[in-house]
Amino acid sequence: MKRDKPRRPAAFRLDEGVEVIPAADPFAPESTLAEIATTRPVRKPARWARLLAAAVGGLILLALGLAVDSLIRALFARTDWLGWFGLALAAAAVLAVIALAAREILGLFRLRRIERIHADAAAAASADDRAGARAAGRALIALYAGRPEMARGRTALAGHINEIIDGRDLITLAETELLRPLDDIARRMVLTSAKRVSIVTAISPRALVDVLFVVAEIVRLIRRLATLYGGRPGALGFLRLTRTVLAHLAVTGGMAAGDSLVQQLLGHGIAAKLSARLGEGVVNGLLTARVGIAAIEVCRPFPFVTGRPPRIADVMAELTRAARKTESEPAPPSSN
Repeated sequence: MKRDKPRRPAAFRLDEGVEVIPAADPFAPESTLAEIATTRPVRKPARWARLLAAAVGGLILLALGLAVDSLIRALFARTDWLGWFGLALAAAAVLAVIALAAREILGLFRLRRIERIHADAAAAASADDRAGARAAGRALIALYAGRPEMARGRTALAGHINEIIDGRDLITLAETELLRPLDDIARRMVLTSAKRVSIVTAISPRALVDVLFVVAEIVRLIRRLATLYGGRPGALGFLRLTRTVLAHLAVTGGMAAGDSLVQQLLGHGIAAKLSARLGEGVVNGLLTARVGIAAIEVCRPFPFVTGRPPRIADVMAELTRAARKTESEPAPPSSN
């Protein structure tokens, strides 16, 4: 039997031709996990799905146009003044549709503008880029140019924008002068909504009422926070903003934080010390606050560089205090 000739020793790279993908550390902080998750490619809608939506929308518009045309022709055939009246109503409807479309387009532009300012400010702060920080600061001044209550902050930032050398320090100054007052208002909005949800769901007799009220309060809170920071979204813009907030909440582990928070409440016996309904109200209020905190991080034009972002622990302390106060209040006398 003929034996094979032994191979000569050779050096070669183990990673040659192999793409190495770093694995996420389960013990890494939330910011690192968020960066890893956001770098994954996002699947775009299929081309045929977009074509189908455009074709169906065009057919619906054509059908509405033909129906209106037939109606106006029938009105003119009956009598002239009815025809002119129907034509005037159709013109008013078209004008209203154009105004609503313009409003939605402007709302989407404002949201994209805030997203672009946020991305530029984050990049300038991380790289300590002076030119990028100055551009982001001027964009922030232009964003709040029409708000008289922020005139002092705009003047202070504009006066120092060419004097500060470090880009990170300039981002910090812009955050202090213009965004800190808005952050205080946003924290109060989140706390107020969380308290309202906690109280209403604690006294509500139906689970369906609880769900509807929590959803309505979250929708109202997201819209108010977006308006506070300069977004003012329309209907389409609000849907896009809500999707972004939920995506941010999922990426940063918001639902997991909510679950651990519920376990912490039950484990420490806070919910047990309260009544069952009050404990449930506290948990609903905390989940509402978590969505509000995610909305602040999405709607804010600048990232939190030196400022402290709102924490769920602060809201938990306030809600627990309010629940204990509600439980200690004497019940109203019975009418019997």
